[in-house]
Amino acid sequence: MQSVASWPFYGNTRRAGLETVEMGCAAPKLRHICAMTFSHDIAIIGAGPVGGALACALAAQGKKVLLVDRAALPPMEHPDFDGRAYAIAAGSRRLLDMAGLWEALPFAPCPIEKIDVTDGKVGRPASKLQLHFDSGDVGDGAFGWIIEARSLRVAINQRLHEAPGVTLRAPAEATVSRDAHGVRITVGAEVFTAGLVVAADGRGSQLRGQAGIVVTRLNYGQSAVVCAIAHEKPHKGVALEHFLPGGPFAQLPMTGTLAHPHLSAIVFTDRHETVKRLAAMDDARFLPEVRKRLGEHLGEVTLAGRRWTYPLSAMYAARYYDTRLALIGDAAHGIHPIAGQGLNLGLLDAIALVELLAGAADCGAPELLAAYQAARRPANMLMLVATDALDRLFSTNNPLLRLARDAGLAAVERMPRLKRRFMLTAMGR
Repeated sequence: MQSVASWPFYGNTRRAGLETVEMGCAAPKLRHICAMTFSHDIAIIGAGPVGGALACALAAQGKKVLLVDRAALPPMEHPDFDGRAYAIAAGSRRLLDMAGLWEALPFAPCPIEKIDVTDGKVGRPASKLQLHFDSGDVGDGAFGWIIEARSLRVAINQRLHEAPGVTLRAPAEATVSRDAHGVRITVGAEVFTAGLVVAADGRGSQLRGQAGIVVTRLNYGQSAVVCAIAHEKPHKGVALEHFLPGGPFAQLPMTGTLAHPHLSAIVFTDRHETVKRLAAMDDARFLPEVRKRLGEHLGEVTLAGRRWTYPLSAMYAARYYDTRLALIGDAAHGIHPIAGQGLNLGLLDAIALVELLAGAADCGAPELLAAYQAARRPANMLMLVATDALDRLFSTNNPLLRLARDAGLAAVERMPRLKRRFMLTAMGR
C-alpha cells in the first residue's frame, strides 16, 4: 500500500497539521504514474524567496515547473517600505542572475564594501581590538548586497507570471503522493505529475514530516528585533557586526530613498525578555537603545518603517532527500543569523539543484538526489556549527571569554591569509 499526505502548504515557517491516510486496494495506485508522461519536470511546494527563485531559475533552464503555495503572492510584496531586508552574498547572487531576478529588482541593492567586527558592552565604546574586512583586498566585487525584502518579492512575482515554463497555483492547497515512479500533486480538481517534488515549505515542512525525516533543533533563548533607521551621515557601504553579551547587533547598509537618503537595516539579537521589552517601547524610548549599541558614527538616527520581532533557533534535517523528494532552504536547515547567511544557504541549495538537474534524464533519480545531499549538507552543517560556536563564544559576559575573543579578533586582523579566507567565506565562495 502507498501512503498519501494531505495538508495546506506554506511558503513561510508556520507549522500546519498533517494528515496521513493509508490507501486501500480500491484506491488508485501511484505506480500507474510510470506509464504516464509527466506533466511537469519538477513540482515545488512553497513560493518563498528560495522556492520562488528556484522556480524561476529552472524555468529559465527550460524545465516545466509547478509551483504551489497556500498564500496569495501579491500580499507578500508589501508595497510600502517596511524596513526588512536580505543580505545576499556574492556567491549566492548567481541564482538571482540565473533566474533573471537581479535585473528585475525594482529597488537598487546596496553593495557591502566593508565589514567592521567589534566587541563590547551596551552603552560603552567598542573594544579597540577589532577586525576590519575590505572587499577590495580580495577582488573588485562587493562582499554582497542588502536587498529590500519587498524588492525581491516583487521581482519574483513578476518573473513567475512571465516565465512560460511555470504553472503557478497560489493561493492553493495541495495533496502530494510519491513513489519510485513519480509524484502526483492534486490541487483542487486538478491533478499534476512530476519527476521530483522540492520541499521549500519552511522550517515546519510538512513534506519533510511526511517523509519521516528527523530534525534536530537548537534553542538559543534569544529573539531578534529587525527594523530600518534613517541616519544623518552616509554609511559608505560599511556593515557593522557588534558583539554584545546578550547577542550580536548588526547594522547593514541600504540604498537610500528620497525621503531617507541614508538608510541602514538594524538587527538586534538579545535574550527573549530584553527583546520583549524593546518591542514594547515607543519610538522615543527605542531609539536611545539603538544609539547605545550603534555608537555615534552615523550621527542622528530616526526609525524608518516598522519593527519586527522573531524568536531565534537553529535546526538541521538528518537527510536532504527521500523518494523523489528534495529538501531545500529552511525545510532542510536553519542557522543563527549572526553571520547573515541563512537565506544564502538556501540560494546555494537551489544553485546546486539547478546545476544537477540541467542535464538529468530523470529529475528524481536516487543518485541525483544523493549527489545533491553530498554537495550541500556538509557545507550547511559547517556553517551551522560555525554560527552556533560564534554565538556561544560572543553572547556572554564572561571576562575570560571576552578577553580571548578580543585577542582572537586582533590576531585575525594581523593574519592576512586567514583574514582572506574569512572574507571569501562571507562572499559565499
